[in-house]
Amino acid sequence: MSDQGFPATEIDTSRPHPARMYDYFLGGKDNYEVDRDAADRVLDVVPDVVRMARANRDFLRRAVQYLVEDGIRQIIDIGTGIPTSPNTHEVAHAVSPDVRVAYIDNDPIVATHAGARLLGAANTGFFLADMRDPQSILEHPTISALIDFEQPVAVMLVSVLHFMTDAEDPAGMIATLRAALPEGSRLVVSHATADFHGNLSAEVAEVYQKATASLTPRSHADVLRLFEGFELVDPGLVQVHHWRPETEPDEDEEPVGVYGAVARKI
Repeated sequence: MSDQGFPATEIDTSRPHPARMYDYFLGGKDNYEVDRDAADRVLDVVPDVVRMARANRDFLRRAVQYLVEDGIRQIIDIGTGIPTSPNTHEVAHAVSPDVRVAYIDNDPIVATHAGARLLGAANTGFFLADMRDPQSILEHPTISALIDFEQPVAVMLVSVLHFMTDAEDPAGMIATLRAALPEGSRLVVSHATADFHGNLSAEVAEVYQKATASLTPRSHADVLRLFEGFELVDPGLVQVHHWRPETEPDEDEEPVGVYGAVARKI
């Protein structure tokens, strides 16, 4: 199930797009020259950004596997971006095929790729909506068809909140979602930070300001505040490659400028 009918003319290829830049960082081919040029500017400032993107994607995979192994059978993935295998439902269904996944994004280009790659799988749906209007997400017919708010739900906000400014109130958005979730539901967040790369805030942010979404890196303390009303599961809010790694990270390796955590509604 999905929203349909977004013509190619609605896809802006004149400016860099964060989802297409992320696809480029991950080695994908769903990007344009304008995206590659912008991504290369970011790489000039923070050469480790490819490693950061891959670590973030690995965090998503481990987090979803943890959720399903811990009994979660419903996932709302907000800001899914261009599908990059393994996608959330692929990871979830490898553990339990009965998991239901609702994908949400606000950009027609993501809808185009979702229609080709995400739909047709059992127990999945996609629709266009904006996380800045969480009530519209909660009230969407696709959510009603897939998600039972009498049972625990996992909400995933992976690498999307740093595209909301403080004025757009990401904490308020999460609070609206939290109010709809039953006890035992989960929140999964990963978020860019400049804590380890001081030049990220200025030079990289300038690249994204010319794209379709600006970048707002946040400190550990700022990201931690987004989990109000939730209890972090071990190991808490850490660099994404330190969240339940399959092999222990090298102590001498460079830090990854992305925090991640999973939390339970209390």
